[in-house]
This record gives sequence, structure tokens and C-alpha cells, in this order.
Amino acid sequence: MSRQAPFVPDGVPVLSRGRHRSPRKGACLMEMASFLAGERWSDHPTCTHPVLATLARCVNDMLDDAHRQRLVTMIPDIVGLDPDDPRATTALLLTAARAALPVAAEDRQNLMALAILNAERVLAEQDGCSPGHLSDASRDALATSPSAERWARLYLARMGFNPVGVSPSTAAKVAVLAVDGIARAWVDDRQERLVALLREGIDVMAAFSPLVPDPAVVSWPVREPAVRESTPTRKARSHAG
Repeated sequence: MSRQAPFVPDGVPVLSRGRHRSPRKGACLMEMASFLAGERWSDHPTCTHPVLATLARCVNDMLDDAHRQRLVTMIPDIVGLDPDDPRATTALLLTAARAALPVAAEDRQNLMALAILNAERVLAEQDGCSPGHLSDASRDALATSPSAERWARLYLARMGFNPVGVSPSTAAKVAVLAVDGIARAWVDDRQERLVALLREGIDVMAAFSPLVPDPAVVSWPVREPAVRESTPTRKARSHAG
């Protein structure tokens, strides 16, 4: 079952870089998500998977003003998006690494190739596939940098494989490095790539979230609100049901 994108009204906020004390000082994407979720104003709300929130903060801060405004329509999509499936963290890491590998600097490419191969092996282990299984998307990404793939395979051969899985902290570090690699890349469309990465990351996480949230109509804050109307998160509705 797919998630329905909640309705976003006119008069949406202008997003800006960094953290803000209140809506009067500005807002980043995750701060607006905290408001929409009815949480305390914060750029680290509990309503969103922590790795996805890290990706969102990094993309928000690396975009120019014009491209950052394209993230506004994604705000309702990330509220309540916190899947319990352990594969979700690995899948998001894989998404970020595949996006960065074709355009990042050489040293960053090695790390991204390593992240791809390791994540694919973790997912293969969890899904009961053969250890050498690679998705088509990962094959295409690795094909853009054969030298990085060779380095990563040699590294894994020396270090061995840990089937335990990918921790959220590791996935968050890869996400940060991936966004930074894209933002610094010598390509004309790096801003477009960052927007597309966040959109894909949201969609990947949504695939592990079977519940469909009710549409949300939002009154965006223009000043510090005295009373905030809570919009239940996906988990809250799940517990209530």
C-alpha cells in the first residue's frame, strides 16, 4: 500500500539553512516537520526516521535558496515516516551512496562503492539471496567508477563481511558524505541531484511503511504559536488502532 501525499496549502514557509530558535527566526525542512507533527519546535523531531532526517537536514543546508523551496512539498511526506523494518536503514544508505558515486571526488567514490557493496550484501543476507547478488541500480552506479569498485571489493576481501547489518549511525555518516560529495561535484546539475536524492530517499523509506496517513491540512506558523494543533504521526495512529 502506498503513502498518500498530504495536501499542502498556499502560504507555505520559506525554508532557510541551519537551525532556528522559533518560526519567527526562519525554518528548515525538519523544523517545519516538527511543527506539522505537533512536536516541540526542533530540527531533530521524533516523527521521522533519524537517518532520513539527517539526509533531509544535509540536503536542506546544501541547496541554494531557489532549489531549497522545492523541498516544501516534501515536508508532509516525511512526517510519521519512521519504519521499523531494519532493511529500511540499509536501503536508504544504499540510495545515498548510489546517488553520490557517479559524481563524487575519487576518494569519496571509494567509500561510496564500499557502502554499496556492503549494503547489497547485508540486504542479500536479510532477504535470503545469494551473497553476490547486486541490484540493477547498484550495477549501474558501480559501472560509472570501475576503479572504485575494484578498491571496494579488495577491501571487503581483506576485511571480511559482517552480516549483522548497518547501524543508523553508519548510515547517517554515509548520507552526510554522499550529500557533501554531490554538493561539491563538478557537474552543472548538482542541485537537481540533491533534490532528487531526498525525493528518492523518502520514497525508499515509504516502501517500508505500509500504513497510509490521513491527508493533513496545514496552517504554517508565521510567528511563535501559543497553541499548536497536533497531527498524529503514523506510529501514533498505529498504536491507537
